[in-house]
Amino acid sequence: MLGLSRAQQGDFDIVLESDAEVLARHLYDRKVSTIPPVVYPRFGTAMVRVAGSNVEFVTARRESYSEESRKPDVEPATLIEDARRRDFTINTLLKNVHSGEIADPLERGHADLEARILRTPLDANETFSDDPLRMIRAVRFRARFGLTPAPGLYEAIGNNLERLRIVSFERIRDEFEKMLTCPNSADALDDLMATGLLSMFAPEFAEGIGIDQGSYHSKDVWGHTLDVVRKAEGSDLLVMLGTLFHDIGKPRTRSVEPSGRVRFFGHEDVGALMTTKILRRLKFSNDVIEDVSALVKNHMRLGSAVPFTKPAARRLRRDLGELVEPLLTLCEADAGALARIPKGIDFKAVRDRLREVESSVENVTFDSPLSGEEIMSITGCEQGPSVGRYKKALSDAVVDGKVQPDDKEAAAALLRAMADR
Repeated sequence: MLGLSRAQQGDFDIVLESDAEVLARHLYDRKVSTIPPVVYPRFGTAMVRVAGSNVEFVTARRESYSEESRKPDVEPATLIEDARRRDFTINTLLKNVHSGEIADPLERGHADLEARILRTPLDANETFSDDPLRMIRAVRFRARFGLTPAPGLYEAIGNNLERLRIVSFERIRDEFEKMLTCPNSADALDDLMATGLLSMFAPEFAEGIGIDQGSYHSKDVWGHTLDVVRKAEGSDLLVMLGTLFHDIGKPRTRSVEPSGRVRFFGHEDVGALMTTKILRRLKFSNDVIEDVSALVKNHMRLGSAVPFTKPAARRLRRDLGELVEPLLTLCEADAGALARIPKGIDFKAVRDRLREVESSVENVTFDSPLSGEEIMSITGCEQGPSVGRYKKALSDAVVDGKVQPDDKEAAAALLRAMADR
């Protein structure tokens, strides 16, 4: 007996009351699958690739868990038993691949889907204790599909928070990524905070609750963060991470002037360091960590560059490269979430100036015309921080239009003048 569910666009899950590996190998032997089966004997699964889609065969199974691990011990079972061990009733519906008939093994999945109720097949405490990652999935499903939690569902999350510690950060990261890039991601983050789940893997965000910002803000740091995320919904993962982390350094840098004005000096630098630490904890790639931290570090930059001149545009493009557009998206979302937008920020003018610079021959390079070796030869200094400072100064001169990118003579003259000071 077979049942099929659509795992995600382009992929299929097929559950059967027989050996999944035997069927997968048969399809490969008959050249139906373009790859040998990818087999996970412990879980009774075998994946093949058919007509460009991944097809995962799963032997219907029952599971039992130890308290120390979310990896179950499994044994063959019926489709009904298999349905009981799934995460939510809406995921227990099966389509017979032979007849096309939709089966509802627990006689509850279809009704819950119609009523848009998020419910676990077993008692929620048992389901979440067995596989704690399902608590984060519950929050994501509720927000993405506009579901109403069944009575006791979120209470069960609160009862089982500590169980999340047995889940690897990699698995949490994967679920977190899906959450940030799904519709209503801000609502999901709000639920993560309210249930206590977010504090289990990124407690730093809770520091923003109740932190008044004054001036242009009508909400605390966390409330404003959710508004910015909401403004950016539909963007790619990089932008969504940037919006989530952009003000994470504010609680640790808050100060109040005698006039009562609230300030957050250096919150972008503190925030970039915090971002790096948290993303490393969640096992994000080095490239993602570097890019998101750069967005956080530079998200205040446009507010201090009014009016936005050609040198400012060149400097932004030099420093951020392909991150310029994600930064603009972040800054627009940030400004759009304020109670009132600071005077002087004109994002259309910023984009116009950037296009003007990008179409100019001056945009060939913003690097120093002189190499480190040439700088040492001219100045007589030894390799070290001073070479980097000179190189940066020459790069700034190119950005400001004082030296052309290929004019080594002018660069050398300027370097000599700097060295003689």
